[in-house]
Amino acid sequence: MFYREAGDFKTSYAADNQTFPIAFDRYRYWVVLAIAFLVMPFIINDYWANALLIPFLIYAIAAIGLNILTGYCGQVSLGTGAFMAVGAYSCYKLMTAFPDVSILIHVVLAGGITAMVGAAFGLPSLRIKGFYLAVATLAAQFFLVWLFNKVPWFYNNSASGQISAPERFVFGVPVTGANTDAWAVYLVCLVFVTGSAIIARNMTRGSMGRKWMAIRDMDIAAEIIGVNPLRAKLSAFAVSSFFVGISGALFFSVYLGAVEVGEVFGINKSFLVLFMVIIGGLGSIFGSFAGAAFIVCLPVVLKLIGVDLFGWPPDLVAHFNLIIVGLLIMFFLIKEPHGLAQLWRVAKEKLRLWPFPH
Repeated sequence: MFYREAGDFKTSYAADNQTFPIAFDRYRYWVVLAIAFLVMPFIINDYWANALLIPFLIYAIAAIGLNILTGYCGQVSLGTGAFMAVGAYSCYKLMTAFPDVSILIHVVLAGGITAMVGAAFGLPSLRIKGFYLAVATLAAQFFLVWLFNKVPWFYNNSASGQISAPERFVFGVPVTGANTDAWAVYLVCLVFVTGSAIIARNMTRGSMGRKWMAIRDMDIAAEIIGVNPLRAKLSAFAVSSFFVGISGALFFSVYLGAVEVGEVFGINKSFLVLFMVIIGGLGSIFGSFAGAAFIVCLPVVLKLIGVDLFGWPPDLVAHFNLIIVGLLIMFFLIKEPHGLAQLWRVAKEKLRLWPFPH
């Protein structure tokens, strides 16, 4: 009854081309943003921030980046973990080299450095595709992790090989180091995820996004109609790596505080973000959020039900987590390749036409 387009008319091309043309969608997202910015900082505690909210926001940025590359441009990548490591180590070097510069600027610059590295590793996509491109990005994953492990300059010759984030402030409030508040770290991550989502949404709906989708659907036909495959593919790698680098910088600096590249940014991290994109939905910004929320919330829900309620061993619950994720990946790849985002679109379409049959 309340989700209708009747009476929701447009008087200009700008109004018809806006991000959310249906008024109810605009109001809903404004309400979500208002709750996220004005309510959640006052009610969250350390457990819910560290277990759910902050990992969800950071993984959502990484999923947006991978979705741009794989979902919109059709370039398979298994090196997301390594590019997150590039963002983390870039942020660390910037924080230690320029201690007076804001951490927010360091995170953005780390994303820019990762974009350049991602574009360089995206050069093989001009000649290979599919499985062979996946193997090339997998090689980038192992090479970058090996590089960060073997070159002491990246971790400032630390004896442990770890990098630790020094204390930094935003408007006088500590957001890195040992004395941070959950609400401050949450707000920093929320600002970045909101900006990333707005930028990604507008890019994918613009001319650049149409070029990416043309390359994804049929690269030869796209080149015939005037799409430059060099610019389209490398721009997709660069933009994707930019978002992934930001997520890696936030993961290191404001969430964990100290990381060791092999343990934190290994191949498992690449597969984890890929699973988020597959379950959430390829080619959908909302799907990136849905997939990240599902992967982050599932272990917590299983722990509450299995360990706390039924008293099952934690190892058994962890295996259930892997089984459920694997079954869902097979289900979505076979039955619904567009994931949770498509299920959400179908539900909205049925709501718009209710009570009439679809």
